[in-house]
Parts: sequence; C-alpha cells; structure tokens
Amino acid sequence: MKKRGGAGIDHELRVGSSAHYEDPRYYADTYRDRVDDVAYYAALAERIGGPVLEYGCGEGRIALPLAKAGVDVVGVDQSQPMLDALAEKLEAEPREVKQRIKTRRGDIRTLKLGRKFPLVLCTFNTFLHLYDREDVEQFLARVRAHLAPKGLFVFDVSTPMPADLAREPSRAYKLPAVKVSGVRHDYRERFDYDPMRQVLFVMMEFTPKNGADAFVTPLAHRQFFPRELEALLHYNGFVVDKLEGGFRGEPADRHSDSLVWTCRAR
Repeated sequence: MKKRGGAGIDHELRVGSSAHYEDPRYYADTYRDRVDDVAYYAALAERIGGPVLEYGCGEGRIALPLAKAGVDVVGVDQSQPMLDALAEKLEAEPREVKQRIKTRRGDIRTLKLGRKFPLVLCTFNTFLHLYDREDVEQFLARVRAHLAPKGLFVFDVSTPMPADLAREPSRAYKLPAVKVSGVRHDYRERFDYDPMRQVLFVMMEFTPKNGADAFVTPLAHRQFFPRELEALLHYNGFVVDKLEGGFRGEPADRHSDSLVWTCRAR
C-alpha cells in the first residue's frame, strides 16, 4: 500500500482525481455527445422540482440544461477551472437562467450547505473519486444531511469491466484524435488496475499534431462492484428504490456498462 499524506489521500490519487478537469474546453469537447444522462436528469428534476443539489457539476453540462428547464440548481465541484467555465457560460444566458444556478467550490465529503433538497445528484462518475470506505461514509453522511424528507439521491457510476481491469499497463490503446485547447492531438490510453485499492488508473496520452510536446493526463477511478456498492449504501442509511442499467430505462444486468442508482434515506 502506498503511504498516505496528511490530507488523507496519496499523491497518485490526488492527481488522478483532479488532472482530468483542468482543461474545461477539452472536457466539453470530449463529452459533447454524451446527452442521455442530461435528458435523464433533466426529466427527473422537472418531475420532482427544485431546488436540486448536484455534486460534480463541473462546467455545467447537466446543471445548465436543468436551469434552462426552470429548475433551481446548487452545483458543487472542487475544480476551480470547471466552475470558472460554468460562470463564463452563464454570462451568455438570460438573467432568469443565471439566477437559477448557484455554485460552491468544495470537497463533496465535507461541504455543509445548511439546507435541504428534494433531489440530490452525483453525476457522471463523481462517486468514483471516493477512494476509501471513509470517503464514502463521509460523503453519504453529507448527502443524508442535505436530503429533504422523502427526498431522492440519484447517481451514476460505470460498472467495473474485467477486460479493462486485466489490460496490460505497458500497452497503449490508440483512439480517435481529439481536440485539446483547439489543437488536434493523437490520443492513446493505458490502463493499470490496482486490485488492493480497487482503483483503475487511466493514463491519457496526447501528442499534438502541430509538433508541440506530448503530455499525459492521469485519471483515477475507484471500482465499485454492484453488490459492494449496495452494501455501502445499506450500512450508511440508504434504501435503493431503483437500479437501472443506463439512462434509457435499460435493465441492470451483466451487459450494463453504467448503473444508475435511485436511493432514499432509510
């Protein structure tokens, strides 16, 4: 096991939880076509009503459509560049949309907002940056504190895939070229799974086509197996109302590469 620092998380995990979110333009370009989760959460928020608390709001890929649909949103994120990008987006929106989004920078495990919400969201694998049991317990305690009576806690996480976990770390997998800060880059990924920590480290390798220096961005995702996650929710005071295998109502089965959990406080 790696030595942990005074902040309660080792350097490798700290970098793996932040580096992917330092370039909002790259992030927005990369996930521009990811729209099913946006539609799912927007429909849910419209049905339940606001205000909505979104953990991992980033540059507003989900929060902004919710606000445009007439729902008040409080967005929490630890990445200042992503929150700055959301603020820049809001400058181009009508006043009524701007007024519906409030943001707070902070640690999802400890931030106290002093209010309750009928709907709490933890979107697009934000939960996978909770690397230890203590992290999960702290976060779920914050969720319970922020949930209104009969409120719902809904989050999505990718499902651990044995093929990804068994990949050879020395092999780079070539993927389609991407844009980073407006420049086309050749793109490769390497996968290195640590079975003791249950963390999948993804090294994203970028080689600019304009001849500039190549660089690497790490991403660290905790791998929560479904039965393990169900137990963590149960022993931290939650009941699972619904488990879906995607954002179109797919059943949760062996083919599900992403799971959507709908919970309430017990």
